[in-house]
Amino acid sequence: MKTILIIGIGAGNPEHLTIQAVNALNRVDVFFIMDKGEAKGSMIDLRREICARFIAAGRTYRFATAQSPPWDRNSGEYNAVIGNLNSDKQAIFEQLIAGEMQDGETAGVLVWGDPSLYDSTIRIMTDIAASGRHAISYDVIPGISSLHALTAQHRTTLNTVGQPVEITTGRRLAEGFPAGTDSVFVMLDGDDTYRRFADDDRIDIYWGAYIGTADEILISGRLKDVAGQIAQTRAAAKQTHGWIMDSYLLRRRKS
Repeated sequence: MKTILIIGIGAGNPEHLTIQAVNALNRVDVFFIMDKGEAKGSMIDLRREICARFIAAGRTYRFATAQSPPWDRNSGEYNAVIGNLNSDKQAIFEQLIAGEMQDGETAGVLVWGDPSLYDSTIRIMTDIAASGRHAISYDVIPGISSLHALTAQHRTTLNTVGQPVEITTGRRLAEGFPAGTDSVFVMLDGDDTYRRFADDDRIDIYWGAYIGTADEILISGRLKDVAGQIAQTRAAAKQTHGWIMDSYLLRRRKS
C-alpha cells in the first residue's frame, strides 16, 4: 500500500502552515511537484523552502517533478477543458505513483491554500483510488485559504452578521451579482470582472494579490473609487512577475 498526503500549505506565507501540516511533512518520503513553467518557478521555490524549514534535520526525502499539462484558459467550454485537464493530471500522478514510489512509502502533494477550495487534487486521488490500478490510501490536511488570508490582512470578516457569503469565480460573477447575499468572495478572475459593478455606489471591495508573500499588494475602498487603481496595479504586477494570484471580496452596503 502506498499513502498520499494532500497537504494545504497556506496562501503564500510559510508561517501559514498548521502543526498538523508540519507533522504531515515529516511523514513524507517523496514530494510530487507539478512544474508550471519558469514564470511560476517561485511557487516551486516556496514548496522547497517549506520542506527545508519544517522537516526535521536528518530526515531523508526527495522530490519528483513533472510538467503540468497545458490547457486553454480562454475556451468557452470551461467544464470540458477542466475535465480534460484533470484527466491529464491524473495520468501524470499515476505515472509518479508507479515510478517514483515504493510499496509502503508516503508521497506528499503540497497544495496552495486549502485543498478543498478550487483545487482538483482530492478528486484526482479519489478517482485513482477508485480505479483499482494502484493500491493507495490518501488523507487531506487542511490549509489556510486565500479567503482567510485576505480577510485577515484587510482586518474584516468574510460575511456580515446573520448573512451568508457566496464564493464564486470571475466567470460566474460576470453573470451578475449573486442574489440573496451581500458578500461575494471572488477567485480566478482574469478579466477584472469587478469593474462591471463600479457604478454601484453601495459596493466596497477588498482586493489582494500574492497574499502572505513579500510581494503582497492590498487595496480596499469603495469599488467606484478604486476599481481603476486595482486594474492598473494588477496589470503591472502581472507584467513584473509573469503571473498573478489574486482574489477579492465584494460587499454591498444596505445604503
